[in-house]
Amino acid sequence: MVKKLINNPDDIVNELIEGFVLINSKKVKRIGDSNAIARIESPIKGKVGIVIGGGAGHEPLFLELIGEGMADAVAHGQVFAAPSPDHILKAINAVDGDRGVLLLYNNYAGDVLNFNIAQDMAREQGINIETVLINDEISSAPLERREDRRGTTSDHFIIKLAGAASKAGMDLSTLVKFLNKAVYNSRSLGVSLSACTLPQTGLSTFTLEEGKMEFGMGLHGEAGVKKVDLMTADETARTIIDYLVADLPFVENDEIMLIINGYGSTTRMEMFIVAKNIYEYLSEKKINIYSGEIGEFCTSQEMAGISVTMIKLDDEMKKYYEMPAYSPGYIKP
Repeated sequence: MVKKLINNPDDIVNELIEGFVLINSKKVKRIGDSNAIARIESPIKGKVGIVIGGGAGHEPLFLELIGEGMADAVAHGQVFAAPSPDHILKAINAVDGDRGVLLLYNNYAGDVLNFNIAQDMAREQGINIETVLINDEISSAPLERREDRRGTTSDHFIIKLAGAASKAGMDLSTLVKFLNKAVYNSRSLGVSLSACTLPQTGLSTFTLEEGKMEFGMGLHGEAGVKKVDLMTADETARTIIDYLVADLPFVENDEIMLIINGYGSTTRMEMFIVAKNIYEYLSEKKINIYSGEIGEFCTSQEMAGISVTMIKLDDEMKKYYEMPAYSPGYIKP
């Protein structure tokens, strides 16, 4: 059993939110005693309000990605569970200024159900509101059913684009088209080396045999696409890149954003070693890396492993990526 620094297992998310708000008291506010948290200046006139959300356990996603040039509010669920519709509605109401509200979240059944309920309730209140689903994870469905894929580690990049474009004054309908383009051009795949545990129980979400690794394993233990003997960093990097390049497909002279994400217990040393080979391999393929980022952007408790995200860029996406952003979990100076 993995040891965790918690108190009452039933109060994990409430205490997580309380601690986050205390640390960031000059930047964020909790909406009553709900699991909705917003930028302290919300609602902001003259911009589309950006609401994100999902289950706890993936920090810094989603809680720490609200701030200037990022999201405006987050609706937080329990560990690995969707937020409830009433908390989502509170987040919507907190950021509804005069330009409408955009819901931006990952494509999981529970999230889709609850966010859709909240969206319907918001429309009944007369709020102009739309949704963009993130579905970048290529192992979760074949290309012909791309709309069924899960969302994972392109999140902070898509949220970054949404925050920058809304701050710049982009209207809601144009923002939806822009972000759907960015999602369409995003591809992610991960590899897991060990399981994570649920903090309420200390039990593993899946079993991975000694000496094995699994490509495509989901953040909550969803089955992957290939289980193999442990590979070297270079072999792992090239396997992931081959999957990603074949899926979009990426071609020579494409310009991409590269994100290497640690799942919770992977060291930065390992991520830099993987990055070295990915840069070399993409150079061989004549695919140009416009910018690269490594770090923990979407974790799964203490799971070992990484994910790699490639986003095919155009000038519009580069423009909004380069704009500054300041949130507790992500800063673009």
